Amino acid sequence: MDKRAHKERFDAGLKTRREVLGAKYVDAAMAGVDDFNREFTEMLNTYCWNDVWNRPGLPRKLRSVLNLGMLVALNKEHELKLHIRGALNNGLTKDEIKEVLLQTAIYCGVPAAVVAFRAAKEVFASEK
Repeated sequence: MDKRAHKERFDAGLKTRREVLGAKYVDAAMAGVDDFNREFTEMLNTYCWNDVWNRPGLPRKLRSVLNLGMLVALNKEHELKLHIRGALNNGLTKDEIKEVLLQTAIYCGVPAAVVAFRAAKEVFASEK
């Protein structure tokens, strides 16, 4: 693949990442790019945020629902908080997020859902 096509995919992914996670968070993350994590960041922006998030098969709102469930199941609280913000940015309501987290209590376990509800409350409080 030529460099121009790669740059277009990278830029499109970075745009999507900013729209979902918020420019402030992404700009801070991009400011921390160095020789150690540069290739990983390129992979995130190109493959994750462009090649997957920008596919036409699912709307962003549904992708957010999936991410919330998977992150609860994996017990990834930091990423869960980011994607709760992203879910709000993608149009999920607090009530819809609550329903997703209730569903995770059944399939991922109550302890995982306890962490998820606590994370959601922290995100909601910081959004005010």
